[in-house]
Amino acid sequence: MTLLRLRDVDTYYGEIHILQKISLEVGEGELVCLLGGNASGKSTTLKTILGLVTPRAGAVEIDGEDVSRRKTSYRIAKGLAIVPENRRLFAPMTVHENLEMGAYLRKGASSEALERVFDLFPVLKDRRRQLAGTLSGGEQQMVAMGRALMSEPKLLLMDEPSMGLAPILVERNFEIIQQVHQSGVAVLVVEQNANVSLSIADRGYVLQTGRIVLADSAKALLANEDLRKAYLGR
Repeated sequence: MTLLRLRDVDTYYGEIHILQKISLEVGEGELVCLLGGNASGKSTTLKTILGLVTPRAGAVEIDGEDVSRRKTSYRIAKGLAIVPENRRLFAPMTVHENLEMGAYLRKGASSEALERVFDLFPVLKDRRRQLAGTLSGGEQQMVAMGRALMSEPKLLLMDEPSMGLAPILVERNFEIIQQVHQSGVAVLVVEQNANVSLSIADRGYVLQTGRIVLADSAKALLANEDLRKAYLGR
């Protein structure tokens, strides 16, 4: 089953044409990456999926429903959740309080959802009364992902999870993403780091100046010579 589909989406900022006929999809249980450099349109694609900007043409579909004119809150209730760039935790709040914030649309955290997060990230149970701002970078990423999972999403959107991190933390972050995916949640990773993203993905899309220029299995994209030169430095 297809959870998310963009069909020939055109998105503008004023009269500037940012996304041009973008089509992509994420199926149930898939881990898909959307790759692109700076100014490629990655952020605008995420904003279009979330309803922060409205496409002028084309459609955004969640579970087969056209939600192109629906509010962000409606889309979240339909099963989307996002882990934003740089995590954006509430540093003066405890781990537990940060996790509870992820369930606000569900009118409070369910004990079952909280236990699933603690099962996935046992360290957070030990740290639940600790202030989020005092955690290590890897632990903060767990909190950000756990917070998103508190809404029990069907599809988790990851915005630049490797941004600004040391290589060892990048590797750990993508191990965490794999853990979440293996727990049964579909994931769309929006990233510049092609090598690490494709190493865990099922499929990938490459975005360049607002257009999808490549779409294939992760294995095929890793072997693509043009992609290797452009993104992998080989």
